[in-house]
Amino acid sequence: MNHLMIAPVLLPCLTAVVLLFLAKQDKGIQRAVSVLSTFAMVGVSLALVAQAGAGDYGVYALGDWPVPFGIILVLDRLSAGMVLLTSVVAVGSLLYAIQGWDLKGTNYHALFQFQIMGLNGAFLTGDIFNLFVFFEVLLIASYGLLLHGGGVDRVRAGLQYVVVNLTGSAFFLIALGIIYGTLGTLNMADMAAKASTIDPESVPVLQAGALLLLVVFSIKAAVLPLYFWLPGAYRAASAPVAALFAIMTKVGVYSILRVFTLVFGPEGGAVADIALPILVPAGLLTLGMAALGALAARDLRTLLAYLVIVSVGTLLVAVGISGQDALAAGLYYLVHSTVVVAGLFLLAELIQDQRGDRGDTLLPAPPVKQPAILGGLFFLGAMGVAGLPPLSGFVGKALLLRSAVDTPHMAWIFGVILGGSLLSLVALSRAGSVLFWKTEGTRDARAAAATATGGALLPVILFIGFTAILVLAAGPIYSYVDAMAGQLADPTGYISGVLGGGN
Repeated sequence: MNHLMIAPVLLPCLTAVVLLFLAKQDKGIQRAVSVLSTFAMVGVSLALVAQAGAGDYGVYALGDWPVPFGIILVLDRLSAGMVLLTSVVAVGSLLYAIQGWDLKGTNYHALFQFQIMGLNGAFLTGDIFNLFVFFEVLLIASYGLLLHGGGVDRVRAGLQYVVVNLTGSAFFLIALGIIYGTLGTLNMADMAAKASTIDPESVPVLQAGALLLLVVFSIKAAVLPLYFWLPGAYRAASAPVAALFAIMTKVGVYSILRVFTLVFGPEGGAVADIALPILVPAGLLTLGMAALGALAARDLRTLLAYLVIVSVGTLLVAVGISGQDALAAGLYYLVHSTVVVAGLFLLAELIQDQRGDRGDTLLPAPPVKQPAILGGLFFLGAMGVAGLPPLSGFVGKALLLRSAVDTPHMAWIFGVILGGSLLSLVALSRAGSVLFWKTEGTRDARAAAATATGGALLPVILFIGFTAILVLAAGPIYSYVDAMAGQLADPTGYISGVLGGGN
C-alpha cells in the first residue's frame, strides 16, 4: 500500500495532538508547529495529485482488512484535487491567523488542524459511514473555531449552527441505517455494485435512503431552503475561520457529486440518477435567492456569505446537468469560487478595521487608511466573483453555459446564472462605492492605528490574485479537471479499481 495516502489525515491529527500538549507553551512554538505541518500538507497534496494524475485508483485499507469489509481511503483525481485545494486555503488562512487572531482564544491551532483532518478525511474516504465520521470531526472543530474570540454574535450564530448540523447528523445516521439494511454494505464502490442488482421490493426503501442522504448533504452545502444557518455563521466567524469555511460548504457539494454519480449514478439500476431531476431546479433556486440576499445585505461579510451560497447553487446546476463537460466546468468553478471568496473574507476584516465604528456595514464612514491596495484588491476580487471577463469566474461560467446548450433547462440556466451574476455585480458595486467613495468624517483612534501589515496582506493578495492565475494556467488546470470529470462520468472505473484492490 502507498502510505502517503493516509498522510492528509494522519499528519494534521498528530499535529493537533502535539499542539494540545503545547497549549501552555509559548505561542511562537505553537505557531511554528502548525505552520510547518500545514505547509508539509501542501507538499503531500501535490505528490498525491501527481500520483492520481496517471488515472489509476489508489486504495488504502486500514488494518489491511479486505475490501469491502474494512475502512478504506480511495485516491482518484477528484479526491487528490480537493485535498490540495484544502491545503492551499488552509495555508493562507493560517498565515492570516498568526497575525494575531490565534491569540484571542485557546487551542486555535489544534482546532484548526482537526478541521483540516476532517476535511481531508471526507474527501478521501471510500466508505459512507466514515464520511459521516469525518463530517463530525470537521463540524466539532468548526464549532470551536466559530466561537473563537467570543462575543454575543458568535454564540448566537454558533447555537443555530450547532442545532442545524446536529439535526443533519441525526438524519445522516438514519439514512445510513436504511441503506445498510437494504444493501448490506457501506463501502461506496460495493454499494454501487449492489444497487444495480437490488431486489425490486427493496427499491422504494433504498430510494428513501438516497433522498434522505440528499437532504443531509444539502444541509451541509447550504442549499435552499436549508441555507438559513450560513449567513449568520459566516458573518460572525473571524476572518481566517470564515476563509477556511469557504471550503466547508464544498464538502456537501462534493458528497452530492461523489455519491450521486457513483452509487446512485447512471449505473444504479432502479435508483439510477435519482437526484438529477432535483439538482438543477434546486441549484437555480438557491442561486437566485442567494443573489437577492447579497443585493439586500447591509454589511460586507453577509454579502460575501450569500456569494458562497451563490457558488453552491452554480455548482449544483453543473452536477444536475451531468455529463463530462458540465462536471469539468463545475469543478473549475469550484476551485475559483473557493479561493477567491476566502480572500474576500480576509479582505473584509482589513477594510472593517480601517473604518472605525462603522466596521463593515454598508454605510458612509471615514476613509480607509490604505485605499489603493485595499480598493484594488476589492475591485479585482469583485470582478472575479461576479464573473466578469477576463478572470476565472467568467471562464467557469462560460464553460458551464456552453455545457447547458440543448439541455431541457437551457433557458432557465442561462437566465438565472446571468441574472445572478448581474445581481452579484450590482451588490458588489454598491458595496465598493460605499466602502471606498462615500466617505465622511475623520478616522477615530482605532481606525487610525489599523494599518494592514505585509503578513496580513500576503494571503489576501495570493487568494484574490488566484483568479488571474486560473486564467493564465487555464489550459493545464482545465485538462486536469476534465480528467476528474471523466472519472466521475464513468463510475465503473472507480468500482473496479476499489473492489479489485486498487493500484
